[in-house]
Amino acid sequence: MSSPLVNLRGVQALLSKTSLRDLPVARWLFAAALLALSFAVRYLLDDRLPVGFPYLTFFPAVILTSFFAGVLPGVAVAFFAGLFSWYFFIPPFDSFALTGGSTLALSFYVFIVAVDILLIHWMQLALDRLEIEKEAAARHAGERDLLFRELQHRVSNNLAVVSSLLNAQSRGTTSPEAAGVLQQASARISLISKIQRELHDPGRQSLDLGPYLTQLGPDLLEASGVTNIRYEVGAEAVEVSAELAVPLGLIATELISNSIEHGCSDGRAGQIVVELRSDPGGAESRETPLRLTVSDDGPGWPEGFSVSSSRNLGMRIVASLAEQIGGVFEISNAGGAVSTLRFSTRDELAD
Repeated sequence: MSSPLVNLRGVQALLSKTSLRDLPVARWLFAAALLALSFAVRYLLDDRLPVGFPYLTFFPAVILTSFFAGVLPGVAVAFFAGLFSWYFFIPPFDSFALTGGSTLALSFYVFIVAVDILLIHWMQLALDRLEIEKEAAARHAGERDLLFRELQHRVSNNLAVVSSLLNAQSRGTTSPEAAGVLQQASARISLISKIQRELHDPGRQSLDLGPYLTQLGPDLLEASGVTNIRYEVGAEAVEVSAELAVPLGLIATELISNSIEHGCSDGRAGQIVVELRSDPGGAESRETPLRLTVSDDGPGWPEGFSVSSSRNLGMRIVASLAEQIGGVFEISNAGGAVSTLRFSTRDELAD
């Protein structure tokens, strides 16, 4: 059983989509009322107006009727208004007799009201076409959004299946090294699947990195089974596109995982800090230079360690993704290992 509020909203929606032209009885009553009103006003003003204004109040009636009620009522009002003016307000009065002056006046009246009605009719046709095109565009946009969400959902599910298969394969292998590689691959694919779910909104197509980084650390710590590490995030509000979100998510995952594995591997209580800030040292040509920093309080990077010459798969992935997005990746020691990625959202802002 529907509530009165629902019924009222339905009536309001119907009225908002219905014009006077779609109501056969109402539009003719509207035309008759305007004709009667215009005649009454013109009759009352007859003594106050000089000769030569027989159609003064009838022109607005014709225009308003044609605009709100449609062409046929507008033509009817124009016809009867012309008869009333001819009989009551054009000399000789109270007669349909024609003189040279009355013929000229009637001819001008017919020409003017015909032009007015035609212009209004063409305008209404154009508005009707625009409304039809607007509804079609809205329908197509809705279908596009539905297909987009379905595609995103399918992609996310497929990636999750692949991640699960790799994880299952890692448990079935007898080689610890192979199992580790498979688990890392599973985690990376799972991450991409998660980002895909975050980007379900086709109108937005961007990701706020702050909340994402806040949740990423606890997820990785839980997956690693580590409970002695405090995770902190300090991030400015930064929206990045879908194309940039995936590589940034993978880079952040690799850096945080590296700190978990190497920075806090001796069993002591540790700390990992992730920061995302505007980079005041960025190039002047970049519109939005940013700096992503992941640091821990562990032993730091080994002396002489170089990302470019490292055989560590995670670091090679970070270096490759940093180059892919046009960023600069650097490492340093400052009370522990510090990893810094400088990048820009310039391309997204330009689009």
